[in-house]
Amino acid sequence: MPLNIPHNLPAVEALKKENIFVMDDLRASTQDIRPLKVALLNLMPVKIVTETDFVRLLSNSPLQVEIDLLKMQSHDSKNTSQEHLATFYKNFNDIRKSNYDGLIITGAPVELLDFEEVNYWNELVEIMDWASRHVTSTLYICWAAQAGLYHFYGIPKYPLRAKKFGVFKHTANNPNVALFRGFDDEFYVPHSRHTEIRKDDILKVPALSILAESTEAGVYIVMSRGGREIFITGHSEYAPDTLHREYLRDLSKQLPINIPANYYTDNDPQKEIKVRWRAHGHLMFKNWLNYYIYQSTPYHPEEIEALGDIHV
Repeated sequence: MPLNIPHNLPAVEALKKENIFVMDDLRASTQDIRPLKVALLNLMPVKIVTETDFVRLLSNSPLQVEIDLLKMQSHDSKNTSQEHLATFYKNFNDIRKSNYDGLIITGAPVELLDFEEVNYWNELVEIMDWASRHVTSTLYICWAAQAGLYHFYGIPKYPLRAKKFGVFKHTANNPNVALFRGFDDEFYVPHSRHTEIRKDDILKVPALSILAESTEAGVYIVMSRGGREIFITGHSEYAPDTLHREYLRDLSKQLPINIPANYYTDNDPQKEIKVRWRAHGHLMFKNWLNYYIYQSTPYHPEEIEALGDIHV
């Protein structure tokens, strides 16, 4: 699905070098169709890296996607230039009266804080409540998944004894769910987190369904409202070297960190990285765009506010 994004966004050139098809706004303007409108609320400090990761997965399909990049107004980002933020990002106030076919809320490096201690928590709650009415389907990633489950359903998070770090085998509890169409029986997903949600808590909430999990990494995907809210604890969007860079970063800061599991050849950081999650990541995002957005969203965006649960 070619993305309608600003032609000078750094991700465009980076992904063209990876042979990823990206349609910029200049070319998209020549196509007479209604693009899907997807917003990316980027909570990560180094925003350009995260932009590129998600643009990679939203590309390469036959329909057009128009993406808006969002940032928190109540939090100052110190790791991305103000020029980049001013050029490419919007605040929630800029879009609060709009409706979107899809929304992605990224993880954030704040998971060891209580939710209410996060300095932009109140703004995030306002955005999550807005999304429940104004967005056809929202993906909550990693910490955002924990935040969404806590806010909407009271699901707590728990600190882990050691960081869950590596690439882990997963299975779908119901392979017939549309999100898993085309999946193998087993698939791999990167995880990088210090906290977890627990299966027993989720099973107590009838509105929630656990779609996929791992014997090593625990709950992976939780769904509510028939797919209007999808909570994902892992990082299918990660580039091949993301865990490597995180590992070296923590080592340089002398933080306690294990070698990422199931990641390097022979578990040796001096050897090659084994990429075994790329196909699953691309397929999952394409299934989300197709079944939970394109096949489900109203043609007229203003009708999203009256949309019920999705069932695919």
